[in-house]
Amino acid sequence: MKQVLNRVLSILFTLCYVLDGSHFRGGIISWHPLNNTLTGSTTQILLHQRYFWFRMYANFYGYLCSEQDVVLGTLINIIPAATLMCLKNCTSSTYPSSGVTVNMITSDCDANPIIESWGGELYTTLTLPMTTSITIGYSSSAWLTTLYIAPRPDGYINSSPVTTTLPVVMYQRAIPVVHIVQMADNDATDVLQCRWSNNQTTTNYNQVSECGDVCKAMPNPTGLTGSNCTSTFTLPVANKYYACALQIEDYYDASHLLPMSSVPIQFLFYAYSISAGACATAPSIIGVRPNRACIGVPISVQLNETVEIQTYCPGQTIIDLVTSSPYGMLHSNISNPSPGLWIMTLTWTPVSYQLGPQGFCAGAIDNSSLQSAPWCITYLVGYDSPNLIRPTLVQGSASPIATSAVGRPTLNNTNICFHYDTTNATVFCYDAGYSPNVIYTGYTIVIVTTITWTPGQSYYVTLGDGFASGSVFCHAESLAITDKTFWRFDIWNPALSSTTTTTTTPPTTHTVTSLGTTTTSINTACTTSGIVVTSTNASTTTSTVTTTPPTTVGPTTAGPTTTGVTTESTIPVFYPLDFENACKQPVAIMSAVLMVAFMPVHALAMYAAFTKFSNTFKPSNTAAKTRHQRRMKNILRR
Repeated sequence: MKQVLNRVLSILFTLCYVLDGSHFRGGIISWHPLNNTLTGSTTQILLHQRYFWFRMYANFYGYLCSEQDVVLGTLINIIPAATLMCLKNCTSSTYPSSGVTVNMITSDCDANPIIESWGGELYTTLTLPMTTSITIGYSSSAWLTTLYIAPRPDGYINSSPVTTTLPVVMYQRAIPVVHIVQMADNDATDVLQCRWSNNQTTTNYNQVSECGDVCKAMPNPTGLTGSNCTSTFTLPVANKYYACALQIEDYYDASHLLPMSSVPIQFLFYAYSISAGACATAPSIIGVRPNRACIGVPISVQLNETVEIQTYCPGQTIIDLVTSSPYGMLHSNISNPSPGLWIMTLTWTPVSYQLGPQGFCAGAIDNSSLQSAPWCITYLVGYDSPNLIRPTLVQGSASPIATSAVGRPTLNNTNICFHYDTTNATVFCYDAGYSPNVIYTGYTIVIVTTITWTPGQSYYVTLGDGFASGSVFCHAESLAITDKTFWRFDIWNPALSSTTTTTTTPPTTHTVTSLGTTTTSINTACTTSGIVVTSTNASTTTSTVTTTPPTTVGPTTAGPTTTGVTTESTIPVFYPLDFENACKQPVAIMSAVLMVAFMPVHALAMYAAFTKFSNTFKPSNTAAKTRHQRRMKNILRR
């Protein structure tokens, strides 16, 4: 569907130290239907364009953008004027013959002398026939995508993939690089693949040159893994730009050989050499979100996001944060609240036409022109991330449930950790990205442990960003939980007495512990308050479930005083199945007694009912009533 002028991209590829030969810096086009169900002969699609331009040549020559243009939503008037034109199969569509403007609203501005970019976004609503299958792009260009509107195999209208990138990504010369381009799709079940753009007009999906002179512009050897859009390469020459042109395509499933749509992403790599006195380690963006996270955000609610940057050497400072943002996202100044930590705050209120995946990327640049690896996240506008509901404590223990169905995260280093409440020391952690000890089912996260808990000890649980993922689109991820009071539990100590009476109000959740089978004693690794813990090491399963427990009054008891060595303490544990078994015989006896008692009563009631029925409809009784009525009429006539 998209393209960039062949000569422009050719110039981008040959750029060396200066950029005064071209003003285009790459970008992305995507689209999705406003209603993906089949109704009528036409449908409305929302066309999304995001481009980056050389800061000096965009808008009016000599005018330099600033963050104020982001605040004001300044329109970028491209010079010379350009439009997104229909290039193939145009008669099958009502796409405007004059094209669609590419003048967009400012979303990013970067004054770094290497970057010098002015970014913007534009949403355009088009009404097109259901039979549309066209290629659109810049006039006389080769940066494009195919827009195909027709029913998918599942009967809905397709949406194209979406992605995002920085306009210029900087890597050190002669160092092996692994670079990942984030991919997402409104249609959550689609299989996404990326490939190099090419100019094989008879064989590629778009049937037009997709990249002009920047096809295969990356240095050899360069590898690409299509399933996760990961490229591997080494930039050989410093102070040069290398153009990267990719196509991202969506397939209905793994068995379909032809994509449903093909969208481009183009950007630049810049090679640098570390200068004398520079820190040996480039800065890194450490959060608050993990790289490539997917976060659900509601419409019309302000989002406040913090980008944290770590530096590693004395005198290393962050002078710039290159961004690629959705329209309306504001960027604060960079602050330095503590040594080695740098922060930028993002503020954004999504609007209705931004529904679905919206990408954001950032790259931190230090005072030696070292750039961090790109940090990209996807905001899933209009959808909530699965999060945990804080429960009410019951007997010192709590176990929350999720607000929606949860699944295993796609990222590693999303740890679930248990800590001592008194010292905050970590007992153990499981990586939710792959650990078999963490099981996801429905609204429940089950944690299986082989830990021996300490009697009388209190513990709490922390969960990293993205410990659970949702079930739509890019699977929006949960927020981290670090509050030690959110999810805590106590291990009962049988050696201590209980001398108080308490009343608890039943919450909607509690901790359930699956017990192992034993013939000698109860499972001794239980985490539920009130279950004894001994030295036996057993497997514990702690899960969050919805229940309605009764209101209980804790007994007042005096604990025994013992001397000597106690090897094991046990208490009777009464489970629901035990209750059922215990009640089987009494219920059976009561049923038999009640049946015998009610048999005479039932017989009398039936006899009375049938007697009444017989008297009512007996022919002789009916005839007598008729004679009586006639006699009364004769008497009344006299």
